[in-house]
Amino acid sequence: MQIILLERIGHLGQMGDVVNVKNGYARNYLLPQKKALRATKENIAYFETQRVQLVADNLEHKNEADSIAQKLAGQSFIAIRQAGDTGQLYGSVSTRDISEAITEGGFSIARNQVVLNKPIKELGLHKVALQLHPEVAVDVTINVARTADEAQRQARGEDVTVIKDEELDLETFDPDAEDREYGAGPADEDSRAANDGEDEKPKTE
Repeated sequence: MQIILLERIGHLGQMGDVVNVKNGYARNYLLPQKKALRATKENIAYFETQRVQLVADNLEHKNEADSIAQKLAGQSFIAIRQAGDTGQLYGSVSTRDISEAITEGGFSIARNQVVLNKPIKELGLHKVALQLHPEVAVDVTINVARTADEAQRQARGEDVTVIKDEELDLETFDPDAEDREYGAGPADEDSRAANDGEDEKPKTE
């Protein structure tokens, strides 16, 4: 489908560009989100009459995004999740979870502004990009921890995960088990020596 962009789309072009995209992408995203119009003769003419206003609106939104980005830069937000000792989450942290954590921190961020290639599935500090405007992005840190105390420790650089080694059970450990299994214990050797001595005694009639 041929469309005309109403704002800058990174991989497509600038505002006012006429480009070809897949029908599904246009119908399911670009057109409903009012990021583009079908590139009909009427719509192109309409865009030209609205270009000045659209540019002004875009500049205003960009300035607002720049202001928010300056406040968000370097910020860290906590997401409390259940996890095992090795740090693997029982579940994951999604774009919705991140937007909610940031919103609770005092910033209004929609889930579609969170750029996340794959869900977060481990404890730790995770850098996440926020696309506040087509021309404005900022990175924040998502501190995924089991408790608020762990989050503070992680923020200080501590590792809160515990990797358990297989520990020796001293109560059930039998040091002679291997010797008995292979018949190489000292008691067996003494027994064999005693039997050998008996075998060497001359028989009496």
